[in-house]
Amino acid sequence: MDRDQNDEDSVVDLSFEAESPLAPPAELLERLPSYDCLFQGGGQQIFFPPLEAPQRPQEQRCWSRFLEHRIPVVTEEVAREALLSFVNSKCCYGSSAASDFIIQELKQQTLCRYRLETFSESRISEWTFQPFTNHLVDGPRRGTSPRLWDFKVQVPPMFQEDTRKFQVPHSSVVKECHKCRGHGRYKCSGCHGAGMVRCPSCSGAKRRAKQPRRCQMCSGSGRHRCSTCSGRGNKTCATCKGEKKLVHFVQLVIMWKNSLFEFVSEHRLNCPTELLAKAKGENLFKDENTMVYPLIDFPLREISLASERGIAQHSATLASRARVLQQRQTIELVPLTEVRYWYGGKTNVYYIYGTDHRVFVADYPERYCCGCTIV
Repeated sequence: MDRDQNDEDSVVDLSFEAESPLAPPAELLERLPSYDCLFQGGGQQIFFPPLEAPQRPQEQRCWSRFLEHRIPVVTEEVAREALLSFVNSKCCYGSSAASDFIIQELKQQTLCRYRLETFSESRISEWTFQPFTNHLVDGPRRGTSPRLWDFKVQVPPMFQEDTRKFQVPHSSVVKECHKCRGHGRYKCSGCHGAGMVRCPSCSGAKRRAKQPRRCQMCSGSGRHRCSTCSGRGNKTCATCKGEKKLVHFVQLVIMWKNSLFEFVSEHRLNCPTELLAKAKGENLFKDENTMVYPLIDFPLREISLASERGIAQHSATLASRARVLQQRQTIELVPLTEVRYWYGGKTNVYYIYGTDHRVFVADYPERYCCGCTIV
């Protein structure tokens, strides 16, 4: 394929480089504006949040009125209905055992589940770029970029995670494309600029093996048009989209995260703790504010210790890299009942947990296959 010599000279030979957008070399761009920040790998900067003013003092609470709340006891009738409903939801469980078993004993225990949520905001900045299309550039000459914690944005609803990206005003700068070196195109890596490749049908032999006729795919030439570049020998630069220049700017990435700490009080029954952590409970106590304090005076010692531990962990993890917007700590009562029953000449056990009476069965006696998860 013939091409004009000047056109050939304007194409950069990048046939041994990946044909995808690449990050510019670090020395190409200036250091980001001087804020209070921590430098990370990949050209990112994490910005320290401003110090917050002291919060409200800890309140004295009267726990007696909270602890007066009691969850209804699971009766034999409720226990039977819960198991039958569970069995009916399983395709390979028989309902006879759930209908005819004899309850021997009900052991009920109410657990306390402590949960701490910390809703925080963190900000990082990074250089990014897009093709320059001769549009207006918002560079340093138009003003000084705001400090990144002074950048005002709409905060999402509390405790709902989100990530948003913004272009920092007055941070744009135009540079020659670092991928094609300002040419807008580069030599195709499939054909190395020739526009033709060896015929895949005859492997360049012009005739297929053991056939006298010439290859129909390449018409006996042994060469075939390159499918990578459609025979042009070069491709439009994927980084600058052929515009030859890029506009680089500082991108602010704001992340709202809801950190979670959970603790379930100790229980004596053989029900998996991970199920109890997700079980539906009855709200006993809720405290929500910009900053919450450990429940050091709660009557159940292990809940007080969990509160102290959770708040300390979140404080240590988030203090240096995020701004805490809101905290919420709750205590829920989670009922747990062990049901011992007689069926088929032996004693079996299942558990009812949560206020919605979910069931966990370790070994159901009337199961037709072994492929179901017994939860």
